[in-house]
Amino acid sequence: MTESALLAGLRKEIREQGWGRKATGSILLQLLINLIIVLTGTSVYLMVDNPLAQVCGIVASTAGSMGVATIAHTASHYAASDRRWVNELLTYFGYPFFVGLSATYWRYKHLTIHHRSTNVIGVDEDINLAPWFAMSRSEVERSRGMRRWYYERVQWLVFPVVLAVTGFHMQKSGLVYLIRKLSNHSQLRRAHLKDLLAVFLFFVVWVGLPALYWPAVDVITFYLLRIGLMSYAMFVVLAPAHFPAEAARIDDRLQNSEHLLLLQTATTINFRTGFLGKLICSGLQYQIEHHLFPEISHVHYPKMSVRIEKFCREHGFPYRSYQWESVLWKSLLVLRKPPDVVTSAEMLRGTVQKTTYKCTDFI
Repeated sequence: MTESALLAGLRKEIREQGWGRKATGSILLQLLINLIIVLTGTSVYLMVDNPLAQVCGIVASTAGSMGVATIAHTASHYAASDRRWVNELLTYFGYPFFVGLSATYWRYKHLTIHHRSTNVIGVDEDINLAPWFAMSRSEVERSRGMRRWYYERVQWLVFPVVLAVTGFHMQKSGLVYLIRKLSNHSQLRRAHLKDLLAVFLFFVVWVGLPALYWPAVDVITFYLLRIGLMSYAMFVVLAPAHFPAEAARIDDRLQNSEHLLLLQTATTINFRTGFLGKLICSGLQYQIEHHLFPEISHVHYPKMSVRIEKFCREHGFPYRSYQWESVLWKSLLVLRKPPDVVTSAEMLRGTVQKTTYKCTDFI
C-alpha cells in the first residue's frame, strides 16, 4: 500500500473518532488564561519596585505571550474554528498585534515553505541558518579557512547569544515582506493591508501609548526585553521538533518524493511537557501529529498521539518522543556536531536514529 493510501486511511479513522471537530471553546479558554498571565506579569514588571519581582513578571509575561503566539499558530492553519473569520482574527491578534510579526509573512514562511519542505536543506528557512551557522555536516565540509574553524569550534558558543535577536529579525523580515507586497500592486491583497494595520497597532499599543505615561527609556527597555526574551521562548518551543540530530536533514532532491509519511516523521520529533508547557506550547509538543494533520485542533493531539504512534510502529515509520529538557539539550548540541544530510528515502525507512550525547561533547 502506498504512503498516500496509508495516510488517507489514517485521516478517515481520525475523522471517525471525532478529532476533526474544531475545539474552539477550549482554545479560547487557553487564550484567555495566557492573556491573564501576560497582563499580570506585565503589571508586576511595570508597577512593582522589587528587582526579583520584576524578573518574575517579565518571565511570566514572556511565557504568556508565547502561549498567545502558539494559539495564533493553530489559527493560522485554520484549526481553531470552523469559521474562517475567527481563525483570521486570532491569527492577526496573536502575531502582528501581539508580538509584531507579520501574519502573511508567517503564513508564507511556515505554511507554504516549512510544512511542505520540512528540514529540506536549502529550502526550509527554519533549518537553514547559513552563513551564520551550519546545521549539517555538508555545510561544514563545504566551508574553508576561518569559516570552517568557526563552524567546528565557535558557532555553538555564539548561537545562544545571537538567539536574543531572533524575534527582532523576524519582525524585520515580516516588515520587508509586507513592504515588497505593498509595492507590487499585482501581488497586493486585502490580507496584506490588514496585516500592516495590525503591525502598526502593535507599535502604537506596546510602545506609543505606554510612552505617554512612562519614561520613553523604560518603555523601550520593556519592548527590547519582551521581544528578546520571546526569541528564547521561540527557540525553547520550536527548536526541539526539528533541530536535534535525530530529526533528519533532507536533500532537496527528496522533497517531491512520494514518501510523504516517511519524510515528515523522520524530520520531526515530539517532546513531553508538564501543565505549564502544555499551556505555552498549544500542541507544538506533538509535532508529528501536527505535521501530518495541521488542520486538526491541537486540543485533540494528546489522544491522537496514541493512535499515530501505533500506526507508525506498525508501518515502520519513525516516531520519537523525548522529555522537553532532553531534546532542548540536543537542539543546542547539534551546533557542536551537525549531522549528515540524508540523500535517499531508503536511508530513513524503518530506522530510528539514536544519537547519544555526553556532557563532554561540549568541550
